[in-house]
Amino acid sequence: MKKIIFTLISLASLSLVHAQTAQAPQAAIKPEVLLVKEPTHDFGKIPQGRPATTVFEVVNVGTVPLKLDNVQVSCGCTTPQWSKEEIAPGATSKVTVGYNAYADGPFEKSITLQYNQTQTKVLVIKGNVYKAPPSSAPENASVKLLKQISQ
Repeated sequence: MKKIIFTLISLASLSLVHAQTAQAPQAAIKPEVLLVKEPTHDFGKIPQGRPATTVFEVVNVGTVPLKLDNVQVSCGCTTPQWSKEEIAPGATSKVTVGYNAYADGPFEKSITLQYNQTQTKVLVIKGNVYKAPPSSAPENASVKLLKQISQ
């Protein structure tokens, strides 16, 4: 009797283990239909406090129109602008990205394009912000003297 119960428990356990290891059907992987000619832009050195802007060109390489549903940025210092219109097959559109260059030092920010409701593409901007001198022109001693005299 013990052998029968042990055998039944063993068979039940094996069937449960087998059921857990069975793979769930995978969702169909959609082909890549959005091509970005240059997904990374390096601004190089930019002066602090001077906004910098770049334009990413995106191409619909699919066979049906696609729509950029949303463009998300990794930081509030980065601002995207894009067309809400559908992009026809073979057509191009532009995503303009601005960076405010407030903080000095190197930076790297990501921009995530969400399209066709479920697909994404990540773009990157990077560069190095340097502290600009307080004034680009040398101080004029004559102006300083005139200000002192007029007071």
